[in-house]
Amino acid sequence: MKKLKIGLVGAGGRMGKEIASVLEQGADCELFYPLLRDEKVDPKKASKVDVWIDFSTPEAFAGVLKMAAKYNTPVVCGTTGFTAKEKALLKKYGSKIPLLWASNMSMGVAVLNEALKSLSAISNFDFQIEEIHHNRKKDKPSGTAITLQENLVKAVGKTIPEPLAIRGGGVFGVHKIFAMSDEEVLTFEHSALNRTVFAKGAVRAASWLAKQKPGLYQIRDVLFGKKA
Repeated sequence: MKKLKIGLVGAGGRMGKEIASVLEQGADCELFYPLLRDEKVDPKKASKVDVWIDFSTPEAFAGVLKMAAKYNTPVVCGTTGFTAKEKALLKKYGSKIPLLWASNMSMGVAVLNEALKSLSAISNFDFQIEEIHHNRKKDKPSGTAITLQENLVKAVGKTIPEPLAIRGGGVFGVHKIFAMSDEEVLTFEHSALNRTVFAKGAVRAASWLAKQKPGLYQIRDVLFGKKA
């Protein structure tokens, strides 16, 4: 079986190293081109990459997309902290290449986002999202919390308070959604036990994206299929 050749942008970072480790153990993907943050691109190698996985920086994102579009290569991106200008690039390049961006690559978080739709049945409740991450995480609230907030607002059809963001220690990621009435409290919670969960999700997304047509995809599409 021919393995997918993965190009990894941000290979020297914490997530980059975790993804490299997952790829070493994989059966259908291989780490073909690890690209460090400030390294000059080798066009010959870049042209042979089957899928790029990008966990670098928002500032590097435009360059990654430009390079991928040049060779019609799909991109899986898990970088967060985008500005409106950088988010606009998703739509622009999603019309040219298969592009999957997710604030969280966990399959469990993908299911959690789907589960939030059920809260439309109790939209009269009060809602609050709380998230905890390690003390080195720069964006606050996290991209995951923002995505959960957006999906929760869609589900319940009203404005809800901003997520409560806690930073401390070495916590990989805990996200809680509280639905509260005078009589009861419902809590959805997801805890990441290590970075491997995000790395495995990104590699799974890359395997899936390699078979897709140009378009802008979400992590939910890997599990549930793209919405019409």
